[in-house]
Amino acid sequence: MDDLGSAAWPPEPIRTGRLVLREPEGRDRAAFVELLASPEVHTYLGGPRPRDELERELPGVPERWPGSFVIDLDGSMIGQILLRRATGHRRPAAAGKADLGYLFLPRAWGCGYAGEACAAALGWFAAAHPGEPVVLTTQTANLASMRLAAKLGFTEVERFEAWGAEQWLGMWSPVTASR
Repeated sequence: MDDLGSAAWPPEPIRTGRLVLREPEGRDRAAFVELLASPEVHTYLGGPRPRDELERELPGVPERWPGSFVIDLDGSMIGQILLRRATGHRRPAAAGKADLGYLFLPRAWGCGYAGEACAAALGWFAAAHPGEPVVLTTQTANLASMRLAAKLGFTEVERFEAWGAEQWLGMWSPVTASR
């Protein structure tokens, strides 16, 4: 995330009941290729990238930058969470706010890992940036993502048309989420 300011990066790994949120490592490269080349993962994200292109271009140790967490289950990457500034966002309500994104391998779907990992990442963010809201954008057709946003405490700010589909913009505030 741009401008993490006072937040130390990388943080110590964040442990939940089943998962570890940590920085990317060399052993995650194959999982990143699988994640970014997956047609299922990218159904609502404009489509996958070609596997051969990823194999050529992805560095040996996937890029490390503040706000990028690997989701680790039993020593293996199952997904990624991204927290970054919504710079150049299409919607004024989101501009400059922290933006939550996540990708999980299809074999990890339906197990509650996304909710567990995103809640942990939001908790870390709230501690590092007290009182600062977070936004999330998803296609309204992505029903699983819509359910997860509601479960995490995101409330609808607006719906809009972009990339040929209706989009949903929600906002999470640590003040309202802790009530």
